[in-house]
Amino acid sequence: MAEAYIIDAVRTPRSIGKMGKGALSAMHPEHLSATVLAALKERNNLNTADVDDVIWGVSAGIGLQAGDIGRNAALDAGYDVRAGGVTLNRFCGSSITSTNFAAAMIMAGAHDLVVAGGMEMMSYVNMYGMKMREAGLSGGGMGAGNPRLQAKHPQSNQGVCADAIAAMEGITREELEQFGYESQQRAAKALAEGRFDKSTIVVKDDEGNVILDHEEYPRPETTLEGLAQLKPAFEMFLDMPSVKDGKTFRQLINQVYPDIDIKPIHHVGISSGVVDGASAILLASKEYAEANGLKPRARIVAMAETGDCPTLMLNAPVPAAKKVLAKAGLTKDDIDVWEVNEAFAVVVEKLIRDLDLDRAKVNPNGGSIALGHPIGGTGTILIGTALDELERTGGRYGLITMCAAGGMAPAIIIERLD
Repeated sequence: MAEAYIIDAVRTPRSIGKMGKGALSAMHPEHLSATVLAALKERNNLNTADVDDVIWGVSAGIGLQAGDIGRNAALDAGYDVRAGGVTLNRFCGSSITSTNFAAAMIMAGAHDLVVAGGMEMMSYVNMYGMKMREAGLSGGGMGAGNPRLQAKHPQSNQGVCADAIAAMEGITREELEQFGYESQQRAAKALAEGRFDKSTIVVKDDEGNVILDHEEYPRPETTLEGLAQLKPAFEMFLDMPSVKDGKTFRQLINQVYPDIDIKPIHHVGISSGVVDGASAILLASKEYAEANGLKPRARIVAMAETGDCPTLMLNAPVPAAKKVLAKAGLTKDDIDVWEVNEAFAVVVEKLIRDLDLDRAKVNPNGGSIALGHPIGGTGTILIGTALDELERTGGRYGLITMCAAGGMAPAIIIERLD
């Protein structure tokens, strides 16, 4: 089997995901995507006619985010028309999956040069969703308005799921707030030391004016005392009907797990930030890289996709990590950097406990609690962040995984090259 290599990784800074407040909120989703695609082209002097495909992840395919952004953004970025483009959706896990698909195509010998990535304009998604609700329209929630599916596999609100897992695992609010505080402190240190500079690009408008050149979301002033004062964010959903005249979000979970006594504890300080952002990774075969003077930064070691309980929804990173380690023939102790998406603090806290990990190796530069989670774009942000950290510290292996709606998790292991 052929090898797949990472040549480069880029990402935008993340802006606050609120219309009129975040610096990126006025951009078209395809323009934001084109920004990182153009950066890859320029940084690597790509002949884009050689790009076999642009595999793009977007979670909310609605309105301006609908359609094939992978294709349209590539054209908008000035790629040759011969470069293909496709858009996929694995919710939060979309761009890890886009990377896995890209690597698999190269390993199979079908492609030689592929761009993988993703984006999300949370400011636009939330605005569009509000307009849909005002018009009396609904997407049906996590269960997609499918009563038969909800009877088989009830799916609740994700924040309520996070609170349910904390109750099931006996993890306290105070422990999760310690995790959230540490995420902010690590991110502040990473930003101050320029650890993200290699892969973070400046977003400009068509006239060359800077739209965004820094992360907007972090709150380095966060204190444990301040976190303790925050009101649980998902308390209002707990006993709210999931659909008109339907079961509440609590009842959907208790339908499968009747003994869980859910206590609302997750709040904005221990949940991922709502932001806009995009990221992309350039992958190539060994033959193409050598023939075109591209220097690989990392090798794809192993990939995995797995499912878990859709009712609790957020627990799949643990089995995904075990699965990808087994595929790679590695143990947890071989991994130098773990990047695990901080969708909610309990997701990463549970993984650390279940796998008995060294906390210093997990999200060493903070995560989505501090920096934000642009849903479809987060996976390739994490992969790029892991690679940057491996290069900074001289580590060898990085494992990247994240929970995804529906009870899923993709995972990937990369190896830094000298």
